[in-house]
Amino acid sequence: MNEQSILQLKQLTVRFGDKTVLDNIDIEIKSGEFVGVIGQNGAGKTTLLRVILGLLKPNDGEVLVDGTVTRKMSRLIGYVPQKIHLDLDTPLRGRDLVGLGLDGHRWGVPLPSRARRDRIDEALAAVDAVHFGEAPVGKLSGGEQQRLLIAQALLTNPRILLLDEPLSNLDIRSAYEVVRLVSRLSREQGLAVMFVAHDMNPLLSAMDKVLYLANGRSAMGTVEEVIQTPVLSALYGYHVEVLRIQNRILVVGGTDESSEMMDFVEGAHCDRKEATHQDVVGG
Repeated sequence: MNEQSILQLKQLTVRFGDKTVLDNIDIEIKSGEFVGVIGQNGAGKTTLLRVILGLLKPNDGEVLVDGTVTRKMSRLIGYVPQKIHLDLDTPLRGRDLVGLGLDGHRWGVPLPSRARRDRIDEALAAVDAVHFGEAPVGKLSGGEQQRLLIAQALLTNPRILLLDEPLSNLDIRSAYEVVRLVSRLSREQGLAVMFVAHDMNPLLSAMDKVLYLANGRSAMGTVEEVIQTPVLSALYGYHVEVLRIQNRILVVGGTDESSEMMDFVEGAHCDRKEATHQDVVGG
């Protein structure tokens, strides 16, 4: 694996009024590295992505992408939103949606060209979506639409791919397929990946590191390094207990009135019916 640094966050701090959402965050992600991002609702995951994308200016610190201070919507960054909202009758083909990654910011109808068509075909092939590239987007499944959004994000040949909870509206099978796809692209293209997820189970077999956000602070490392009692207790500011039972990791903390539990499996398969509660891995 190429060990070149792709993303560096240096002493990054973001405040909204009196609330510090991200407090002096220092992380580095290298080429081909797959990082899962977790934390409660309000932990700062979306804020972090907005800062990296250049849509939000931090109060302190800086963001470097490929060694350069990031600019707004840099072409070095590929972004995959949670989902798209389209009517079933939307007259937009799969390849048309992908093509917006090249010229969706411009007014008017894009002019046809061989180079543009070839680039879209390459992106569709990269995400195994050639067979529904001509299909109406509104009639595709959630998993198929996510593949198109990933293809769209690849069109500018980014160095890093940011995914904002792309699994939240997918069934288990589709979720695992999307994770395997992103993992393959990361390896084949040397893409750094930041993958925000509500449910960590599908990520565990793919991610190299986990970035955990809580109370404005962060911890990043392997699952074994981060998901342990002293680390998470320090992040939350109160005692949490990490339990490992039958290849499962349970993180329990809080008071009786406001208990929190995470449940995710150290492996590629999970039966959601067995999970007790997953609030902390949410949002």
